[in-house]
Amino acid sequence: MRKTAVLNVVGLTPDLLGEATPRLRAFVDRGKLATVTPTLPAVTCTAQSTYLTGTHPDQHGVVANGWYFRDESEIKFWRQSNALVQRPKIWETARALDPTFTCANLFWWYNMYSSVDYSVTPRPMYPADGRKLPDIYTQPADLRPALQEKFGQFPLFNFWGPNTSIRATQWIADAAKWVAEHYDVTLTLVYLPHLDYGLQRFGPDDPRMAAELRELDTVCGDLIDFYQARDTEVIVLSEYGIVPVSRPIHLNRRLREQGLIAVREELGRELLDAGTSAAFAVADHQIAHVYVNDPARLPEVRSLLQETEGVAEVLDEAGKRAHHLDHPRSGELVARAAPDAWFTYYYWLDDQRAPDYARTVDIHRKPGFDPVELFLDPTLRLPKAKVGVTLLKKQLGFRYLMDVIPLDASLVRGSHGVPTAPGAGPLFVTQRPDFLARSEIDATDVCGLILSHLQGDAG
Repeated sequence: MRKTAVLNVVGLTPDLLGEATPRLRAFVDRGKLATVTPTLPAVTCTAQSTYLTGTHPDQHGVVANGWYFRDESEIKFWRQSNALVQRPKIWETARALDPTFTCANLFWWYNMYSSVDYSVTPRPMYPADGRKLPDIYTQPADLRPALQEKFGQFPLFNFWGPNTSIRATQWIADAAKWVAEHYDVTLTLVYLPHLDYGLQRFGPDDPRMAAELRELDTVCGDLIDFYQARDTEVIVLSEYGIVPVSRPIHLNRRLREQGLIAVREELGRELLDAGTSAAFAVADHQIAHVYVNDPARLPEVRSLLQETEGVAEVLDEAGKRAHHLDHPRSGELVARAAPDAWFTYYYWLDDQRAPDYARTVDIHRKPGFDPVELFLDPTLRLPKAKVGVTLLKKQLGFRYLMDVIPLDASLVRGSHGVPTAPGAGPLFVTQRPDFLARSEIDATDVCGLILSHLQGDAG
């Protein structure tokens, strides 16, 4: 098989290719670009699982970045076991065709305990004293100390949160090069998330995005040159396009006002009690899976959602089938936001009663995705001083709470999850135009196209 590297450049769209991205633009000009019709929802875990299996969520089961685990009565986001993806992955298909095939997965999701030959993925340490320490998981295990000795500790706090920067993307790119230099890898999957941060903070039309694009373009250009010098086919791919938004929609607050959501009080704060709630929304950008534990109230919940300003559509069983979302992990209903709106997970009615994790970066405890984690609370008088004092507590081994995240959802300026215009959506770029018969492809076509590059056969 022919060596191939897939660069997953998160958030890159045809509309963003311009003066700030000369190296990516040159790569496109030398090859061929197709726009990708994303699956619903157009979010990280769903998109990647679709690309890697060639199937929709109703088959691979990844209906969002997180969902309600009915057998545990808990909402869980950003799980990491590859066993959650319920269909064969591209590396398994390729290995069946050629037993000498090998695969390296650099930070694509569901990367733990998979059957790839080499995996690197974020995996913080959580000591019993309450600290969160940056770290990675690798397979084989000795890859972990080798990478961190060479490039330093993985910059987890530059990967997500208010301190995000190009550092995390650069670290992943450097690690990908190191793996290529030390192992004989047929297919390399590289996740480059940098644009995701600025696009959600500022929106795609903000002038500040030019600097973000230039930084990303440098990393991508270096990777393209590196792989092409090693006689490796390069594919540039993205998962979704991020659109401007101006309206946060608080579905859970609407449900709570109607007595559908139950909370449990702990130390004066309110925690969502999903198992005893009649209905609740698991918000994920512009999509929300709405779980209705009390079937008798399903018509009431549907009407409430349909009447909520900012909700563009509510999918019932027929709607879920039409969008390939009729899977047991999906909610009884699925809400789609209007193009300029997005869904928060907020369920409390008084900020003084918000859970302690609401003001922190805590992607696993929050019962929904929270892009407000990208911002420092603007009401803090000296936010950097507060962060510094809290980090000192961490270094001294004390318990600490990095409660610097605001509760103002109006700060978010970009989101994704629902269909966009082709120029504002994901793309697939190859240097093999003969492999792309069409200028528009479906997300489920990506798996087959990568296999074609590996086999070197357009037919």
